[in-house]
Amino acid sequence: MLVISALKQVANAATNAVHSATGNVTGHNNSGTPSTPIMPGGTPGTPSSKAKEKIMLRAKVVVALYPFRAIEGGDLSLEKGAEYEVLDDSQEHWWKVKDENGSIGYIPSNYVKEKELLGLQKYEWYVGDMSRQRAESLLKQEDKEGCFVVRNSSTKGLYTLSLYTKVPHPHVKHYHIKQNTRGEFYLSEKHCCGSIPDLVNYHRHNSGGLASRLKTSPCDRPVPPTAGLSHDKWEIDPAELHLLEELGSGQFGVVRRGKWRGSIDVAVKMMKEGTMSEDDFIEEAKVMTKLQHQNLVQLYGVCSKDRPIYIVTEYMRHGSLLNYLRRHEASLGANVGLLLDMCIQVCKGMAYLERHNYIHRDLAARNCLVGSENVVKVADFGLARYVLDDQYTSSGGTKFPIKWAPPEVLNYTRFSSKSDVWAYGVLMWEVFTCGKMPYGRLKNTEVVERVQRGIILERPKACFKEVYEVMRKCWAHCPEVRPSFRVLKEQLISVSQGLVND
Repeated sequence: MLVISALKQVANAATNAVHSATGNVTGHNNSGTPSTPIMPGGTPGTPSSKAKEKIMLRAKVVVALYPFRAIEGGDLSLEKGAEYEVLDDSQEHWWKVKDENGSIGYIPSNYVKEKELLGLQKYEWYVGDMSRQRAESLLKQEDKEGCFVVRNSSTKGLYTLSLYTKVPHPHVKHYHIKQNTRGEFYLSEKHCCGSIPDLVNYHRHNSGGLASRLKTSPCDRPVPPTAGLSHDKWEIDPAELHLLEELGSGQFGVVRRGKWRGSIDVAVKMMKEGTMSEDDFIEEAKVMTKLQHQNLVQLYGVCSKDRPIYIVTEYMRHGSLLNYLRRHEASLGANVGLLLDMCIQVCKGMAYLERHNYIHRDLAARNCLVGSENVVKVADFGLARYVLDDQYTSSGGTKFPIKWAPPEVLNYTRFSSKSDVWAYGVLMWEVFTCGKMPYGRLKNTEVVERVQRGIILERPKACFKEVYEVMRKCWAHCPEVRPSFRVLKEQLISVSQGLVND
């Protein structure tokens, strides 16, 4: 544990001052019971200025949830489980800390958790807000008897244990962790424990009514991306990038997998010259690297000193959501819960952009990416704003995404978060059809005519009525009537809870 002797001296001095000023911090009333503490210069129970100073001087200590290897000068490596004293947390994404050896440097703030708030996060088996569907997918992928995770239940403040067993056939069982009137935790009332870690430990040795003993938890779970590859670094030297295989290509250029300094997987979008307003985008990139959410593809930085410009982002191993849906239609088509979870993940990312007043302008399944554990993230947000090609930016252009556009964009090229909401409804339709083309083979002119007349896409076969009702709300003719992404997220989570008992 990090202990600062100077702070202890200040704390002791403050305590001695209180004792000497009052004789006793705690007195006794006539009944013999302790009375309310009297602080010098204050009312009963009010801390003195010295006591307040003592509280303010207490160091903020964080614990590393993930390992981090410092590559740039000024950064500090993190060892998982180790403690660090925070010296400066004024920046949102990179904090200056000191380790137990006195070394000082910057670390990604999303890699640590304040020690006092750590809770279950220090345990390998705790997966936080992972949904039921993704937990099932993860455990089935591990394919080990007794493999388990503990996750947050859809009911706030409660937890669920998800357990994989092969008896009588491979499947995942979900158990609500309950509490009795004494505050003890249990899965079966016969076996109660004082804490969730104690409960997990008990069931490691005893099945106690479960389908199996708890034997192992999934290993090699992904580490989250950082906001930029280092503290205050958004301009990347192309010499530090080792380019590998091509991942895809489009009108903007080629995308290749790469390694930054031989250690971090990245995706490198090599922009065709003349396709975008480069200077404006480079300025915007400084801001965009600071956007960070679990359902947004992280922009690490740009290579802008030479041409072509490189846009360097987080690498997502399974590629575009559209291709992923089409490749796995046989398995995904029957898993309505997982399809809905994918939609919810996209909605969470868009709600974050909405909150930060960012408009995507080209939201579609092709512009979302899939990583490990069925994590879906929104990509290319805001990029369409810097495209110079009129065929792409004009609603009359041959490359314009007509089938994802609402009336106000078709008529006036008027983009907003509410035009993103319309496109999101179409994306939901893509997900529940496992990647079918909206409006089938209709020409763009025919699609425009249908949209203007208020004719919307039909309900996909795999789509529940409640989910389709959410889609319909996205396609309200008047932008003001469409729900926000924040409201959509709440509605979809509510629908999800109604479809499956978490």
